[in-house]
Amino acid sequence: MSTAFMRNVSRRCLSIGRSSLSGPSSPATDSLGRALPRELLRQWMPFNVPSRHLCNQFRGSSGRVGPSISSVSINANSAAAAATKTSARGFVSWYLGMIESRPVLTKGVTAGLIFIAADVSSQIITNRSLHLYDPVRTIRMAGYGLLISGPSLHFWFNFVSKILPKRDLVSTLKKMVIGQTVYGPIITAVFFSSNAALQGETPAEIVARLKRDLIPTMKNGILYWPMCDFITFKFCPVRLQPLVSNSFSFLWTIYITYMASLTKASTDKTSTD
Repeated sequence: MSTAFMRNVSRRCLSIGRSSLSGPSSPATDSLGRALPRELLRQWMPFNVPSRHLCNQFRGSSGRVGPSISSVSINANSAAAAATKTSARGFVSWYLGMIESRPVLTKGVTAGLIFIAADVSSQIITNRSLHLYDPVRTIRMAGYGLLISGPSLHFWFNFVSKILPKRDLVSTLKKMVIGQTVYGPIITAVFFSSNAALQGETPAEIVARLKRDLIPTMKNGILYWPMCDFITFKFCPVRLQPLVSNSFSFLWTIYITYMASLTKASTDKTSTD
């Protein structure tokens, strides 16, 4: 009895929906084709909502009444993309905030991570086998980036921006010259010396290494760093210049970590007649 009643009600609701979609000229009928009283229609549809509007809202791309799968997929993809952008913006905002609050520590950690990645890449390129990987060497490079490279870049860029605050072409060229003639040679010598000392080399061996490796490294640096310095000084704010410089130094660090891993330089003096 209840099953037949519900079936009859569903048929009448379907008939009402069809009559609403077909237009006002076709009256609503029951399952036997008889016209339904308006009072009964008001009981079934107490809210004045257009059936055509409801049907369009829930009609899928296939024409059947139901949620659109394509629209759900598009909304899901949009939500995922928005979440990714939000997380990326959140990380950038957090990093910029750390640069403002703890600049030396943040730039030191950044430099340390870059030196780790560069040294691992250098060892993979030169050794061509993971069995020859030297983790102690990577730790040395990470310590250099954390304690020396990152903090020194922070103070150096702040110093240069104070003596040459403008970012016009002339000031940029002056900063490049100062960097190549003052900071570059000093920091390269510190890098080779500290790395050699951590490997147990004597002062005489460190001096011999500098005589052998420093000048060739500086010559190669002149071919690489001027354009990097121009982009850094010309287009980047002072607080982000160490980050940009460290990013450029990734390829350069692969080279100098290779140079630092070379065998000890000979300290024997050659006698001349």
